[in-house]
Amino acid sequence: MALRARALYNFRSENPGEISLREHEVLSLCSEQDIEGWLEGINSHGDRGLFPASYVQVIRAAETSLPAPYANLPAGGLEPLLPPAAFKPATLEAPPGAAPEPFLLSPAAAAGYPFLPSPYGGSYQLSQGSDDDWDDDWDESSTVADDPGSLSSSYPVYETAGRRASGHYCLSMQSETLSSRSGHLAGHLHPPSSSTKSLATVSRNLNRFSTFVKSGGEAFVLGEVSGFVKDGDKLCVVLGPQGPEWQENPYPFQCSIEDPTKQTKFKGMKSYIAYKLVSSHTGQQVHRRYKQFDWLYGRLAEKFPVISVPHLPEKQATGRFEEDFISKRRKGLAWWMDHMCSHPVLAQCDAFQHFLTCPSTDEKAWKQGKRKAEKDEMVGANFFLTISVPAGSGAGLDLHEVESQVDGFKAFMKKMDESALQLNHTANEFARKQVTGFKKEYQKVGHSFKCLSQAFELDQQAFSAGLNQAIAFTAEAYEAIGDLFADQPRQDLDAVMDLLALYQGHLANFPDIIHVQKGALTKVKESKRHVEEGKMELQKAEGIQERCNIISFATLAEINHFHKIRVRDFKSQMQHFLQQQILFFQKVTQKLEEALHKYDSV
Repeated sequence: MALRARALYNFRSENPGEISLREHEVLSLCSEQDIEGWLEGINSHGDRGLFPASYVQVIRAAETSLPAPYANLPAGGLEPLLPPAAFKPATLEAPPGAAPEPFLLSPAAAAGYPFLPSPYGGSYQLSQGSDDDWDDDWDESSTVADDPGSLSSSYPVYETAGRRASGHYCLSMQSETLSSRSGHLAGHLHPPSSSTKSLATVSRNLNRFSTFVKSGGEAFVLGEVSGFVKDGDKLCVVLGPQGPEWQENPYPFQCSIEDPTKQTKFKGMKSYIAYKLVSSHTGQQVHRRYKQFDWLYGRLAEKFPVISVPHLPEKQATGRFEEDFISKRRKGLAWWMDHMCSHPVLAQCDAFQHFLTCPSTDEKAWKQGKRKAEKDEMVGANFFLTISVPAGSGAGLDLHEVESQVDGFKAFMKKMDESALQLNHTANEFARKQVTGFKKEYQKVGHSFKCLSQAFELDQQAFSAGLNQAIAFTAEAYEAIGDLFADQPRQDLDAVMDLLALYQGHLANFPDIIHVQKGALTKVKESKRHVEEGKMELQKAEGIQERCNIISFATLAEINHFHKIRVRDFKSQMQHFLQQQILFFQKVTQKLEEALHKYDSV
C-alpha cells in the first residue's frame, strides 16, 4: 500500500518545486524519508512536489483503513483539545478490553476546536506593499502557464518562475524531441540518447531545490533532454588567449539612461517614474518603468543559469518620487545597462532587444514581445543545448584543470566579497563623517574666526580695518570648505559604492553558477567509477563527460568575462575617484589661497 500522510496545517507554496497543502488533506508520499526537513508527495489536486515534513503526519497501516467518505478527515493522529469521551455517542460503547477506535471529528467540530498551531501560524501572509514597482497591470495573467510548450513526460514537473515574472514555465526533463511550432524552424537537432538503461546507475540528486537540478543541468548532463535549436539561439564559446570566452558581439552598442520623468495613468490616479533609454545602434528613444526592468531581469535570470545577470537597484516602497532617490536609481540603472550591453550573450538576447527597441506607445507590440519571451522554450535544461563549444583535437578541457580554476575563482570570490563589504562600510562611514562631522567642524572653525573679526571691529582705528576684513574672509573660506566636504561624497564616494553594490550582486550570482558546474563534474566522476565497475557502457560515460564539458566551457567563459569587465570598471572608477579627489583638494587649496592673499594689503 502506498504511503500516505495527512496535513496538520495549511501550507502555501512560495518557491518552485513546492506544493500547497490544506489542513486535513490526505497526500500520497513518494518516500517516507525526508530531505532536509522536506517530504515529496502528491496532493489531492494531483500536484507533485515538496512540503515541510513537520506540516504532515504519516498515516500508518492502522489508520489507512478509514472508509472513503472520511478520507480527508482527521484520524487518531489528530486529537481535539477536549477529551474524546465528551464527543462519543452514548449508543456506541466499546467492549471491555477492546482497543479504542480512532476518533473522527466532523468538519463542524474541526472548525470549532483548533489544533496545535503551526510553527509559522499556519500560512504565510503575503506582503501588501504600496510600491507601484511591485504591481503588474500590463495585461491578464501570462499565457505561458496555459501553454507550457510541447514538452511532456512522466518525470516530475517543477515550476521555475523568474524573479517577478508574470506567469511561469512548466518544463519537463525528458529525452523526447521538442516539437516545432512551425515547419521551417532553422537549426540543428540534438538526438536523444539511444539507451537510458545504463544511465540509471548514475544517481539523481534528491534535493530538488538544488540549483543543479532546478537549472536543468542534471537532466542535460544525464542526456535526458533534446530538441531543435534555431540558429538565432546558438551561443558560441571560443578559445581566447586566456581560455574559453564568449564569442564577441559583432555589433557592439551602448545605451544611455536619462531624463527620469514622472508620468501618470488612469486619469492621474496612478503615478510612476519613466526613464528615457537611447541605444547607440538604433538611435531610438523609448521610455521604460522600473517594473519593466524588473520583468526583463526575471526573464534573463531564468533563461541563463550559467550567466551572471547583474542585479537591479533595490526597490523602495516610500520616497520613490524624491529627487535624491530618483537620481540614485538612475545611476544604478545606468551601471546595470552598461553591464547588459557589455555582455556578448545578454546584449544579443531577443528579450533585451525587444526591451530596447519596442516603441513605448505601442502597447500591443510590447505585449506580443513580452509573451514571446515568456514562451521561450530554450530555458532550463534546453538552454544548455544552445551552447556551442570548440571541437576537434586539443579543444577538450582537462577536468582536473577546470576544477582547479573554479576552486581558485571561488577563493577569489570569497576574498573579493569580504574586501568589497569592508570598503563599502568604510566609504559609507567616511561619507557620513564628511556630510555631518567634517562640515560641522570646519563651520565651527569658521564661526570662531568670525567671532574674532567681530571682536576686532570694536576697534575703530583705520589701520585695523584691513585685518578685520581678512579674518572675516578666512571665516567664510572655512565655512565654504565645510560645504565642499558635505557635497564631495556625491562626486566620488557614491559612485564607488554604486559600483561595489553592482559587483556584490555579481558575486551573489556565482555560487549558483559554480554549483551547476560542480554538479556536472560529480556526475562525470560517478560515471567513470561505474565504467570501471562494469555498471555503465563507456559510450554513455563519454556522453556525460562531453555534456559536462559544455557546462565547463560556459562557466569558464563567464568567469573570464567577469574578470574583463571587473578590470575595466575598477580602473575607470578609481581614475574617476582620484580625479574628483584632486579637484576637491584643489578647491580647498584655492579657498585657502584666496584667504591668504587678503592679508597682503593689511
